[in-house]
Amino acid sequence: MTAIKIAVIPGDGIGKEVMQEALKVLNCLQEQHSSLQIETTIFPWSSDYYVQHGCMMPNDALATLQTYDAILFGAIGDARVPDDVTVWELIMPIRKHFQQYVNFRPIKSLPGIASPLANGKEIDFVIFRENAEGEYSDSGGRLYQQQPQEMTIQNTIMTRIGIEKIVHAACDYAKQHGKTKITSATKSNAIIHSMKFWDEHTSKTVAQSSPALQLESIYIDALVAYFVERPQNFEVVVASNLFGDILSDLGSAIVGGLGLSPSANLNPEKDFPSMFEPVHGSAPDIAGKGIANPIAQIWSLALLLGHQGRPDLEQLIVKAITAVLQEGVVKTADIGGQATTAQMGDAICQEIINRTLTAGGV
Repeated sequence: MTAIKIAVIPGDGIGKEVMQEALKVLNCLQEQHSSLQIETTIFPWSSDYYVQHGCMMPNDALATLQTYDAILFGAIGDARVPDDVTVWELIMPIRKHFQQYVNFRPIKSLPGIASPLANGKEIDFVIFRENAEGEYSDSGGRLYQQQPQEMTIQNTIMTRIGIEKIVHAACDYAKQHGKTKITSATKSNAIIHSMKFWDEHTSKTVAQSSPALQLESIYIDALVAYFVERPQNFEVVVASNLFGDILSDLGSAIVGGLGLSPSANLNPEKDFPSMFEPVHGSAPDIAGKGIANPIAQIWSLALLLGHQGRPDLEQLIVKAITAVLQEGVVKTADIGGQATTAQMGDAICQEIINRTLTAGGV
């Protein structure tokens, strides 16, 4: 049986701590499920690496990563290194070079986690964020620096192919999961070139890909209000890079916080490795205290396994997380408890063991 090769990049701050728990869960799965063969390699690319070497990763890093099936990423960010350096010299090259044009984020109510916006109703939708172009482009620059007429230009890059690919991915997910509606985030009343282009090709793609799906286009300022007022109304949301980034974090907040939220940077064709990471940052204020919530990192591991053809193990991890939260005995500080990062990881592992034994193994 061919092993799944995973490149592990813990990164900075709590990224290192929550990654330990994800790897603990992975080891637990391998012990309980003989059919799972995993090879992991840990890469030290981080702000520490930058301080020592003057770069976030070596010149051949992308060639190295391309030999792996998937990438499990922790978090990045450190006061010693400017944020634009950590992002544009590590995360962005991986996303763009490996054509990870889908950023997939589930937004789901979890038992034992009180959402101020749920009103007794379940919140359960997903966001498809275009991840390779759009507003997050390095196209632009500055002129007349340090002069009164100093100016800057930051270009948004949208391509027909890029829009069609992310919308197709959202439609495919909707069809596979019995969804009936696609919600598109736009601002074409004010951003009259790029967002009108987005609207046109979103509409055409939905019509061609899934005629039975209902498409609603909502201006981004109204959409963030609707996320707060009626989050239960959404099924599949598709958005450009910037709008999707903002909506994703808001979505995470309405179901309990960033510590619970996973994400996947996907190359759906699997021509290149995909990358899986929690949506939270490196949280330097709590780094080293052992109190970070590892659920988002562990759930990101679940998404990785599902993408690698093991939806059974993805579901097992999610069910284990759900059971631990429902029991409510082990909770980290961000969700109202006093458990440590390691204790949360241990509880999820124990639940995986219990469920595997009950099922008679896999």
